[in-house]
Amino acid sequence: MISLFMTFSDPAGERRIHPDEVVAAAELVGSIPDMTEGLLFAPLEQSVDHPYKADGSGPVFALQLRFPDLLACEAAMDRGGILAGLATGAGLASLTGLDVTHQVMLTRAFPVDVAEHLAGTTTPCSYLVHYPGPAEDMNAWNLHYLEHHPSIMRTFPDVRQIEIYTRIDWVDRLPSQRVEHMQRNKLVFDSPQALAHALGSDVIQRMRADFVQFPPFAGGNKHFPMLTRVVRPKR
Repeated sequence: MISLFMTFSDPAGERRIHPDEVVAAAELVGSIPDMTEGLLFAPLEQSVDHPYKADGSGPVFALQLRFPDLLACEAAMDRGGILAGLATGAGLASLTGLDVTHQVMLTRAFPVDVAEHLAGTTTPCSYLVHYPGPAEDMNAWNLHYLEHHPSIMRTFPDVRQIEIYTRIDWVDRLPSQRVEHMQRNKLVFDSPQALAHALGSDVIQRMRADFVQFPPFAGGNKHFPMLTRVVRPKR
């Protein structure tokens, strides 16, 4: 499966997306041709403790759009389409004038013990992580990460989803800026509080112990907890 990430950032860190405009963006996303699922990410309303709080509150808004294959994704990124409009704000004041980037990646899903959210879960919390790169040896770096990190991630208390995204080549006509982060990954929890509980567990020590074994790379990494809204395609 293919994932398109689109990120809306405010360098000053002052902008917030209005809840009504999240709803409006969801309506647009649901109309994107051949999209199988849309995920809309917004900053937490109240911050929670996590090991990488110094990374900041994250983007003003972000999208992850799933497509069955690369050609379907590329078709959705043509000039004049819904995504091209979103990249320039789509007339939504909260999204206009932001720094907008996009990247298409391969989705690699990994098992968790219990994928179902607790009854009553309305707004899950995703932990969005990216590694800008580069690595000295991209193949060696990916092999180590894929062979070691997911099995540790699975032991986080009540983690509902583990996905890792790796680079691919793609073409598009979007007005936003292309980025080529060497890797992204995402953990999903029932709530911000569940995320904070999991990341406060001793599992994080195992994650850090594996991190220092990574093959050489530059660019560091960023971690952002984000409220998550799921959008299904309109039929």
